[in-house]
Amino acid sequence: MGKNMIKTDICVIGGGSAGLSIAAGAVQMGADTVLVEAGKMGGDCLNYGCIPSKALLTAGKVVRTWKKSPEFGVNYGAPEVDFQKVHDHVKDVIADIEPHDSVERFEALGVKVIQASGQFVDSKTLKAGDVTIRARRFVIATGSRAMVPPIEGIESVSFLTNESVFDLTDLPKKIIIVGGGPIGCELGQAFRNLGSEVSIVEMASIMPKDDPDLVSVIRDRLENDGISLLEQTKVLSAEKSSEGVILRVETNGEERDISGTHLLLAAGRIPNLEKLNLEAAGVKVERQGIAVDKGLRTSNRKIYAAGDVTGGYQFTHMAAYDAGIIIRSALFRLPAKVSYNAVPWVTYTDPELAHVGLSETDAKKQGVQHKVLNWSFADNDRARAERRTEGKVKVITSQKGKILGASIVGLQAGELILPWGLALSKGMKIGDMANVIAPYPTLSEVSKRVAGSYYTESLFSDRVKKIVRFLAKFG
Repeated sequence: MGKNMIKTDICVIGGGSAGLSIAAGAVQMGADTVLVEAGKMGGDCLNYGCIPSKALLTAGKVVRTWKKSPEFGVNYGAPEVDFQKVHDHVKDVIADIEPHDSVERFEALGVKVIQASGQFVDSKTLKAGDVTIRARRFVIATGSRAMVPPIEGIESVSFLTNESVFDLTDLPKKIIIVGGGPIGCELGQAFRNLGSEVSIVEMASIMPKDDPDLVSVIRDRLENDGISLLEQTKVLSAEKSSEGVILRVETNGEERDISGTHLLLAAGRIPNLEKLNLEAAGVKVERQGIAVDKGLRTSNRKIYAAGDVTGGYQFTHMAAYDAGIIIRSALFRLPAKVSYNAVPWVTYTDPELAHVGLSETDAKKQGVQHKVLNWSFADNDRARAERRTEGKVKVITSQKGKILGASIVGLQAGELILPWGLALSKGMKIGDMANVIAPYPTLSEVSKRVAGSYYTESLFSDRVKKIVRFLAKFG
């Protein structure tokens, strides 16, 4: 074996959420492991996604607390936003987590970390810098990046993506966000709370993958916050202006210009595949990403793919889930297969919107016979005490009460969705949730109450009343 040749059990390409989970699991289970990463350890989630966005959102929520304080009989002066310090707060949060994802930690675990870009030479060989790697199994986990939409003139203007927006040290005066999905809505609300003028331009409706009934609560909040929502709106062109940028947009056949000091693109993601030379490895790529089977194997049976590169659910928690499937298959030769029937997701606006399983729209499209249960946060005593009564929980069950899905919009919806995910993964019925003893007063009571509503019609029916009256005759 040559000086710059490494032979290993498993080589992971990409040091993001999926890659790090696989590398850490593999090496601790005794596999000789190599990790190849050209950029920052921790990938998109730590450096440009989940972590910095939540840190920025939290800063915005602190400002919003002042706006609501008079409702509680508390009055104090308007906050002054020092955006340089907001920037520093975001970077400090990243820095606090960095050691867990660092080269030093993974090398201490026993992983051989190569900080270079990897390209396949053939079906079982990878070149990374001046090192050649031959592995029994490879895992491609190179993640995704923001898509630059085909807008006329976009190349002539300055724009931000999630990879650059957290480097801002001055608060944008007027920011235009192209894309009304979770990223666009979250960052739009964060910047608005911190004092920016915000416009969100969306070709369809905002948050199109979520239940429209619940999305309407988010829409109302964003508009009440002063955000300009331009839905069903196409961006025709972009050009520089003295202020920053002008977008030409079209809504219902009418064209107009909107101007801003900053432009943020949040209109979708594309997988990071270009540098890998996948053709040499015999790995098939489809429009959305690398093609994989239910065991996350590619067309080359020695190569797996995990996380965003497959074009599936682009969530950090799904990257970790994929990692577990691959470790069972690659290391233990077990017939592990993915199951996506209980995949949760959360949009961290305020209020949050969380979902798992089938939505009402899904059930209708698939022709599934179902029941829809609703319960309002306005009927929850803890929500009343917090003065946060906007929102509701919606649950989809089969006709016989099997839980098929749940969606929650409201305070701490992301925390409240977990038991519904457990219920789905275990095939539980609505009675299981209805019979749980929920502590009082908590927001979690909304789950128990919506479950109990399944029985309302039968429990308080004329038939039950007759039975009660009849039994009462016997003392």
